Amino acid sequence: MKRSERAQVEAQIRERYELVKDSLTERARRLFVSSEALAAGYGGIVAASRATGLAISAIQRGIQEIRRQESGELEALPPTRSRRPGGGRKKVEDKYPGLLPTLKNLVEATTRGDPESPLLWTARSLRNIQVALKEQGYSVSPTTLSRLLKKLGYSLQSNAKRKEGAQHPDRNAQFEHIAETVRRQHERGDPAISVDTKKKELVGSYKNAGRELRPTQDPEVVDAYDFVGELGKVAPYGVYDLAANEAWVSVGISHDTGEFAVASIRAWWLEMGKPLYPGARSLLITADGGGSNGYRLRLWKVHLQQLANELGFPINVCHLPPGTSKWNKIEHRLFSFITQNWRGKPLVTHKVIVELIAATTTKAGLTVRSRLDKRTYKKGIRVPDKEMAEVFLVPEKFHGEWNYTIRPNGADC
Repeated sequence: MKRSERAQVEAQIRERYELVKDSLTERARRLFVSSEALAAGYGGIVAASRATGLAISAIQRGIQEIRRQESGELEALPPTRSRRPGGGRKKVEDKYPGLLPTLKNLVEATTRGDPESPLLWTARSLRNIQVALKEQGYSVSPTTLSRLLKKLGYSLQSNAKRKEGAQHPDRNAQFEHIAETVRRQHERGDPAISVDTKKKELVGSYKNAGRELRPTQDPEVVDAYDFVGELGKVAPYGVYDLAANEAWVSVGISHDTGEFAVASIRAWWLEMGKPLYPGARSLLITADGGGSNGYRLRLWKVHLQQLANELGFPINVCHLPPGTSKWNKIEHRLFSFITQNWRGKPLVTHKVIVELIAATTTKAGLTVRSRLDKRTYKKGIRVPDKEMAEVFLVPEKFHGEWNYTIRPNGADC
C-alpha cells in the first residue's frame, strides 16, 4: 500500500470511527476496528491502529475472534458482555486459597480474646490488619482487605449500650406498677410528672458535640481545652408533665442535691402546674432510683415533706427499678431534644443555656420553660433520725422502698 493510499485509508477509518466510538462497548469497539483492518487488506492493521489509537495486539485479537466466529469454532458473546467468562485478573482469594481462612482466624481471635493474637491490644484498623497479614505472608491492599472483611461478614460497629447490669426480679413488675399508677392519676385529672437531672454542662467557650450549618471553612472557634472556667458548670434539673407534654427546667449553678431537686419541682408547680391543675388533689412523681432524687436519700424525702405541707395534698412517688434510668420518660421526651437543639452551639453563658432550653420544641408540641436558679445548695447535709421521723411517709405494699406516699403533716391517714 502506497503512502498516499495508506493516508487516505486511515482518514476514512478515522472518520467512521469518530462517528460511532462513543456508543460502542469495549468489545464492539475492538471488533469494529478489526473489521475495518480486514476490509483495508494489506497494511490494514497498522492503518486502523494509527487511525483509532487502538493497540495492534488488540486489533489482532479482534481479527482472530472474528475468524473463529465465522468458522463456528467460537460462539458469539451476548451483547451485554465484553469479555468471556473467566477473563481478567484472578481474585486474590482465588490466587491464595489460604488468605480468607487466615484473615478470619486473625479477626476472630481478637473478638474472642485470644491472648496470642497480634491485634488484641491494637485498633483493628485496615492498616493494622494489613500489617498482621503481611507477617503471615500475604500482601493485600486496603481496598481488597475491606472487600474481604465484608465478604466474611465484618463491618465497622460502635459499642451498643444495652447492658443494664444485674436486673431486679421485680423489674418488669415495677414498670407495670408505675404505668398503672400513672393511668389512675390521669383518670382523676391530677398531675403526674417525670423528673431527673440532665448531664452537667461546662459554661464557656467550649466545644459542644454535634454540627451546625455555617459558611464553608468558617467553624465556630472554641477553647482547645475543657478546663472548668470562671462560670463553672450548670446542672439542669427537669420536670416533665406526662399528660400535658410540657416541661420546666431549673438551671442550677450549685450542687445537685435533694433540696435542689425539690426546689425545681416547686418552681414547676408555681409556674406551670398550679395554673394547669387548679383542683389537684395529689401529685405523682416518677423518678430514678439514684441521684439527687434517689429512694435512699433522706434529704429528698425531708424536702418533699415540706413541699407536701405547702401544697396541702399528698405526693406519691414511684422510683424506677435499679439500672433502668434510661427508661425514664424525661430522658427521651425532653433531654434528648434539648441536646439536639443546642448541638454545635458553645454554651458560653448562663443566659444562652436558659434560652436554648426554653426554645426546645418537637413536632408533638413540646413546650419548655426554663430559669436560672442562683441559690447555693450545700452538699453533704446529714438528716438526723429525729428529723426523718417527722416525715409522714406511707409505704405501699409492693416495694415500699420504691413506692410511697408523703402526706402533709397533720393529715388523716
